Amino acid sequence: MRRRFVVEAVMIATYGQLLVPSRPVDFVLPYSTIMELYDMKEGAEPVMDDPQDDAHVKQKITELITFFEDPLNRKKIERALQMPWRESSPLLLNDLIQFTVVHAVDNAQYGEYFDPIETEILLTSLKLSIPLLSDQFEFQDRLLEAEVPVQVYDIEDYEFAVEQGISAADFESSHDI
Repeated sequence: MRRRFVVEAVMIATYGQLLVPSRPVDFVLPYSTIMELYDMKEGAEPVMDDPQDDAHVKQKITELITFFEDPLNRKKIERALQMPWRESSPLLLNDLIQFTVVHAVDNAQYGEYFDPIETEILLTSLKLSIPLLSDQFEFQDRLLEAEVPVQVYDIEDYEFAVEQGISAADFESSHDI
């Protein structure tokens, strides 16, 4: 069974370890995070502080954009965009990794705590009842402060999340405490 995680598309380009899981993984990407890749690729602002790391990540962003623009993948994504909250058919990267693109819609429910992309990520996690991966401590802290009932893994705990994770039942029972 594939482990599913909501994640921003740029994290796939930034963290190479995400692409070498020990078990099959389905990365669920709100469509807006794919659109962010174009801004990051074309933008003058560096994605990473170190110039070599920045060049590497921008190359990975370009590769990811090329993957999503593949005619078959683009067709699957376009179908998902026909209705809010529709999921694309799986976009297969290899035997272990697939992507599912979601036409997430920011409903401003958490607008005072989160920016539109963060809101789409957390709403996708809530709506699909799957955990999210994040590398942003501030975002994780705000999730706790706002008492958003989502399961979040720090990127450093990715391998644990893939291998064992915490079941939804365990998460919900700890949330009730």
